[in-house]
Amino acid sequence: MEVVKTKNLCKSYGKGDTEVKALKDINISVNQGEFIAVIGPSGSGKSTLLHLLGGVDRPTSGTVLVDGVDVYSQNEKNLAIFRRRKIGFIFQSYNLIPVLTAEENIMLPLLLDSKKVDREYMDEVIGLLGLGDRRHHLPSELSGGQQQRVSIGRALAYKPSIILADEPTGNLDSKNGKEIIELLKISVKKYHQTLIVITHDMNIASQADRIIRIEDGEVVAK
Repeated sequence: MEVVKTKNLCKSYGKGDTEVKALKDINISVNQGEFIAVIGPSGSGKSTLLHLLGGVDRPTSGTVLVDGVDVYSQNEKNLAIFRRRKIGFIFQSYNLIPVLTAEENIMLPLLLDSKKVDREYMDEVIGLLGLGDRRHHLPSELSGGQQQRVSIGRALAYKPSIILADEPTGNLDSKNGKEIIELLKISVKKYHQTLIVITHDMNIASQADRIIRIEDGEVVAK
């Protein structure tokens, strides 16, 4: 089943002589349960595409459909709710709240929505990520690999349809990087989610079900 689809997606920055076309008529589709790697040189438009798929930035033109919903037909309030409930984000820099514990960071999307926490599911996620003895630690008390595990837990908290990861192993050594990718693959399979990863690491890309390559704002392979 198709969960993500773009139609003639374009994104430009600036106007006139200073206009930069970051994405040009992107048409892709992703099915439920797929692990997709997005690759390409720096400045090719990979992160721009991820931001548009996740409702973080608005396209200049074109359409993004997630679970059949036209993402950018929504107002800002509904778009923020949609992002929180449908899409899990994992960033290279972790983006954890320093004054919250690991468990509180994981639960943050639910707390922002004033949703009751499913303790059984939360314990399952924390156990899956190997954070059982670190759940009450602050980010400053965790290693880089543990912080990235927390960010994965936060992405899983709302049981989203899609996980979007932007260079999730970029700040980790090779051992931790491999463990993070394995955890993502396990969690996606376990919870029937779709994973889209931006990466420069061909070892990671080679594990994906499919590779989408972007050059100069255009899809050259999918």
